Amino acid sequence: MAFLHRVANGEGTLEREYAIGSGRMDLCLRYGAVTLGIELKVWRDGAHDPLAEGLVQLDGYLAGLGLEAGWLVIFDRRTGQPPIAERTSSVETHSPQGRHIRVVRA
Repeated sequence: MAFLHRVANGEGTLEREYAIGSGRMDLCLRYGAVTLGIELKVWRDGAHDPLAEGLVQLDGYLAGLGLEAGWLVIFDRRTGQPPIAERTSSVETHSPQGRHIRVVRA
């Protein structure tokens, strides 16, 4: 959050739990003409990979904002994972409705 506040500093805004439709997107960053919808998920022991759920959820939020792209960040908190510097990755994928989604796994 502190990093994103610096990005938005001056001309932008950063809103947490941004109300959109019937849900709440985790983060909405606006800077000039750019609006970024960001959904955060945590992958814990005993749970399934939250990718599919996150893509569906983010898809709905982006539709409500009229955006064609967004970010899904998945924090892997399962035991036995390598250090964050070794496991962090970023890939581009598509939501169920065809929106461009940048998935960051950390």
